[in-house]
Amino acid sequence: MNEMRNNILLACAETGERIYLTSKNKRNTPEKLQLKKYSPKLRKRVVFTEVK
Repeated sequence: MNEMRNNILLACAETGERIYLTSKNKRNTPEKLQLKKYSPKLRKRVVFTEVK
């Protein structure tokens, strides 16, 4: 039932830290996901991009 949603890691573009785990539907969003999240290293919100 849940085979369309895949777990993905989000990595910070600036520091490379991978601290967020989320899921997405590959059929609806085939492109890489980009979300603004809080980075503890930089102590501000930055863009996190999907990695494999």
